[in-house]
Amino acid sequence: MILVEDWAEIRRLHRAEQMPIRAIARHLGISKNTVKRALATDRPPKYERPSQGSVVDAVEVQIRELLRETPTMPATVIAERIGWERGMTVLKDRVRDLRPAYVPVDPVSRTTYRPGELAQCDLWFPEADIPLGYGQSGRPPVLVMVSGYSRVIAARMLPSRTTGDLIDGHWRLLSAWGAVPKTLVWDNESGVGRGKLTAEFAAFAGLLATKIHLCRPRDPEAKGLVERANGYLETSFLPGRTFSGPGDFNTQLTAWLTVANRRVHRTLQTRPVERWEADRAGMLSLPPVDPPAWWRLQTRIGRDHYVRVDTCDYSVHPAAIGRTVTVLCDNDEITVLAPSGEIVAQHPRCWARHQTITDPDHAAAGKVMRGEVHHQQAARAKAARTAQTAPGPLIEVEQRELGTYDRLFTVIEGGKGREAG
Repeated sequence: MILVEDWAEIRRLHRAEQMPIRAIARHLGISKNTVKRALATDRPPKYERPSQGSVVDAVEVQIRELLRETPTMPATVIAERIGWERGMTVLKDRVRDLRPAYVPVDPVSRTTYRPGELAQCDLWFPEADIPLGYGQSGRPPVLVMVSGYSRVIAARMLPSRTTGDLIDGHWRLLSAWGAVPKTLVWDNESGVGRGKLTAEFAAFAGLLATKIHLCRPRDPEAKGLVERANGYLETSFLPGRTFSGPGDFNTQLTAWLTVANRRVHRTLQTRPVERWEADRAGMLSLPPVDPPAWWRLQTRIGRDHYVRVDTCDYSVHPAAIGRTVTVLCDNDEITVLAPSGEIVAQHPRCWARHQTITDPDHAAAGKVMRGEVHHQQAARAKAARTAQTAPGPLIEVEQRELGTYDRLFTVIEGGKGREAG
């Protein structure tokens, strides 16, 4: 067998230099038959070792019989059935080569989405410490939504992964879209539902008139779009950025998504924004009711006039003590309404944990009310003491001679003993 270099030189001499076969053989010192074989093929020579056979050849017929009966039979079971006592690697390789001839073909279809059909949702936890105030920092969750047809990405950082915050986060992202996909795909997030939607999220789905599909456990491929979007945020948005707080994070994220949604999508080979109008036209319209105002928490205000939302306490005007109030909470603000509809508290949402938020006006009003109560109590106590010490009407009391008492206790003659005698 000649080398590839010799084969190439033979063909060059014969075709380019027009040298005869005899002259080429003499020039290269090889036989004429070798020259003829080199000129007879357009493929370079390739060394091929002759097959020596395999120890599995003797049992291949038995393997084929077992696979014909049970195409999915594991190689370990086949080895047991045929009494195989040699190495398993060579047997597994042969079973792997033979199995496709007996297993029915299961082609994978490409997943396509119709305009407005669905959006996949997930929580992304960025590996960045976000200042939350009061000397605290943390890594709050980011709600990420990806539309199936256009691949437009929407995202927003939330204070927590509780149901209320997730509902408010959905509402804000969908409001920015101006439409609602016909299906929202979620995995088993506790705030949404595990196997079954929570009562609050089921009501939210009814408000939106959309369907919320919960994926099976441990099935990441069911929401691969949003999983890839999370990775995209992790590698393209986060590196090299610093944030002064959640608000700054959301501002930077919104600006970056405006640019990202204009980039050519690798799979679609088009820009998501170019498919967005058709995608949104296939979605549902937003409901007229605002969910943050629709979801209401009612509680009775105690004497300390505070309400607790998540892990933080927020002051309420002391005039509401003893009354049942309505607490409205979203990602940005805490509002407390009296039964008459009057606002008795309004605070920015605190993202730090276990804090007490006090409005100075509430504290001042409480101090005034406590002073009035103490004054009233002091006045009542003084009136009671005055009533106890004031002189009453004069009463004449009989005054007896002192000797009467001496005689009574037999101290002198004529006392009690003599009288008894």
